[in-house]
Amino acid sequence: MTSLGYGIAANVVASLLYGSNLVPIKRIETGDGMFFQWVYCASIWTISMVADLILQSPKFYPFVMVGGAIWATGNLAAVPVVKAIGLGLGSVIWGSSSLLIGWASSRFGWFGSSDYVARPILNYCGAGLCLLSGLLFFFVKADVELHPNSESIPLLLDRRSNSCSYGPRSSEFWMDVIGLRSRRFIGCLLAVMSGLMYGSSFAPIFYIKSRSACSDSMFHGASDYDLDYIHAQCSGIFVASTVYFAIYCAAMNNRPRVYSRVILPGMLSGLMWALATYCWFLASNYLSAVITFPIVRAGYGLVSALWGTLVFKEIKGLVNGLIFTVAFCVVLAGSLLTVLSKF
Repeated sequence: MTSLGYGIAANVVASLLYGSNLVPIKRIETGDGMFFQWVYCASIWTISMVADLILQSPKFYPFVMVGGAIWATGNLAAVPVVKAIGLGLGSVIWGSSSLLIGWASSRFGWFGSSDYVARPILNYCGAGLCLLSGLLFFFVKADVELHPNSESIPLLLDRRSNSCSYGPRSSEFWMDVIGLRSRRFIGCLLAVMSGLMYGSSFAPIFYIKSRSACSDSMFHGASDYDLDYIHAQCSGIFVASTVYFAIYCAAMNNRPRVYSRVILPGMLSGLMWALATYCWFLASNYLSAVITFPIVRAGYGLVSALWGTLVFKEIKGLVNGLIFTVAFCVVLAGSLLTVLSKF
């Protein structure tokens, strides 16, 4: 099998895992998502530690942890987005915005050297179609169940002083008290912001690799093998998520909303994300970021859309389905043009 074949195969596996990594918690009550976020990130870091040992512990660059902190910041909105607009719509919106920022940083060299493309016109057209698809997705209305029929009361939450049971509104958070239109708008906005952070979170890695050949740089001699940087990235994710959870516990007067049923699914979600990231970076080693970014982002958006539409029935109605299908065809076309522009 050629390098192109290995790269495409790794991209397909990454897309499947990325697109499915939030499925384990879709029908489980996660409350405000802060506890899930911490379990999720702890699982990611644990998997990266094992992989780092397998890779014989390459040099650790603390600067890469900045990217992990950026990713963890964007991921704070993952649960609110899924609750507000659904898994399928949320994934394709943050995938589209992530694709654009990732494409731009690779194409123009914002954080390092720019990637060469043989056909720049196709490249720009592909990026434009991805932007258009993101705008079309805003017109899709998702039918989302705000609170799944599972554990509805947090495990760690004080009982009311004048009652022997939990208050009926004890597990309520900000999304429960806003209207449907406001929830949808905020969900779309959070998805865009999360996508921008997801897409820019790997910028420190690109920067270090671009400076590795400079003799006067502190990163001189840095590895060109993308997988060598993932443990540092995941360490930044875990440290940032722990800091955010500590702040959250303090803000909640040490009474965080902890849902016990989130633990194992959250660990599974983290495992899937970590494996997907290793597959994606492996694909980038065979191809380049300007190619793998569009394939992975569009690919996991398709997988998430299939989960949301076929399994969770989030997209209902002929008009909604038509808009969603057209928008997704546009982003697929944009991704294809971006890939073809390299050759």
